Amino acid sequence: MTDYTLKAEVRDNMGKGASRRLRRLEGQVPAIVYGGDKEPLTISLPHKDLSRALDDEAFYSHIITIKIGRKSEKVILKDLQRHPAKPIIVHADFLRVSAKEKINVKVPLHFLNAESSKGVKLEGGSVITQLNELEVSTLPKDLPEFIEVDLLEVGAGDTLHISDVVLPKGVESVALNHGADHDLAILTIKKPKGVVADDSADAAEAADEEDSAE
Repeated sequence: MTDYTLKAEVRDNMGKGASRRLRRLEGQVPAIVYGGDKEPLTISLPHKDLSRALDDEAFYSHIITIKIGRKSEKVILKDLQRHPAKPIIVHADFLRVSAKEKINVKVPLHFLNAESSKGVKLEGGSVITQLNELEVSTLPKDLPEFIEVDLLEVGAGDTLHISDVVLPKGVESVALNHGADHDLAILTIKKPKGVVADDSADAAEAADEEDSAE
């Protein structure tokens, strides 16, 4: 597991004007730390440090340590605002986490053996992805950086759902906790063109053979 630690300072000046000055003149990102049994804390972080961390996919689903002077906060990234036209992070929200309380986090899905899967390599299908991440509920100590989904034995025409994903110990799907109706498709290997027609022809031929037998 990667150790993500960011240094921050308490931010006293509020308002849009103060935030703009932070970003423009000091290269800082205004942010807030909230949750748990403490009051919300407004902070600022070096833009270059946060931007570098955001380049790593695992940062979005990882426990982060924010150091503020001699104190530190264990958090997860909950929300991020970016400038619509410039490579600038406008604001970040961090949620405090407790070792004893479960958290809901969206974790990336890593699909293995896509090109060598039965449906692609042997049957000429193509992979169509519906979900690239999965929201899970877990204690912070069990939070995975990503979840692997092996496609080796998936055939053309097959669809994988959330319930088909093998989750790590201590990790639950938030969607499935709401019931079977929320068992969404995450990936399909689409049959190559012409396969559906061939299947229909086989079915028609079988029906003709049954009629002849009668």
